[in-house]
Amino acid sequence: MIRKYSSKDLDSVLELWLDTSLQAHDFVADGFWESQVESMRDIYIPASETYVYEVEQNVVGFYSLYENNLAAIFVSAEFQGRGIGKQLLRHAKEQRSILTLSVYKENQASYRFYLSQGFRVISEQNDEHTGHPEYTMSSDTV
Repeated sequence: MIRKYSSKDLDSVLELWLDTSLQAHDFVADGFWESQVESMRDIYIPASETYVYEVEQNVVGFYSLYENNLAAIFVSAEFQGRGIGKQLLRHAKEQRSILTLSVYKENQASYRFYLSQGFRVISEQNDEHTGHPEYTMSSDTV
């Protein structure tokens, strides 16, 4: 079930974000992700429109929108491959007519997922925080 995020979800969302970031971005030092938890808690999550995916009252996925940017979309490793990411992405597309996102070039699984969901690359640059190359992608759902 997808529902609007509430403050009681914060610890679950942060844990899910960190665990999944460490797994999906093994090319970035673990310390970087660990150093970002406080910013996620205090800045990024509060500034974003966030929705969670629950299974048996446990948060197993979430996404966050900041303006027209899909700032985050994460599904717990044990729940990946079950269509939850597609459901979250479809829900996000219902919230905005156009979505943009950034994905690391080295994160080929996520890159291919976004391509399969109708996103296209509109630019390539280095991430200012990690120095790793990333794509900016867009989905025009109008």
